[in-house]
Amino acid sequence: MKKIVLLMVLVLIAVSCKDVAAEKAAQEKAKQATVDSMKLVMEKQRAIDSMKTVMAQEEAKQRQAAQSSTAETPKKKGMSNTAKGALIGAGVGAVTGAVVSKKKGEGAVIGGLAGAAVGAGTGAVIDSKKKK
Repeated sequence: MKKIVLLMVLVLIAVSCKDVAAEKAAQEKAKQATVDSMKLVMEKQRAIDSMKTVMAQEEAKQRQAAQSSTAETPKKKGMSNTAKGALIGAGVGAVTGAVVSKKKGEGAVIGGLAGAAVGAGTGAVIDSKKKK
């Protein structure tokens, strides 16, 4: 009888030890699965964050490009009113001098110079008014 009881106790101990080891292994598997799923979530979040960063940089570039394209481009400066007046006055004065004078060439030169002076003066007055 002692042998049977002793044998049953040994079997009971052996069975209970196996269950503890199996339970411990199951717990370790569950912990590892949790850790793995957390790592996966972290990797996904890192990818999302990096994509957000890239998108923010792209948006910043687009905004900068839009601002630079909408910024006023400097207007090409044409001739001032003074220069225009001088040219027009020279032309009109030359034609008038040639028509009025007996010496056509001399009259054209004198008329052109006088017309250029008057036209430049008129253009300067217009320029000063536009600045105000």
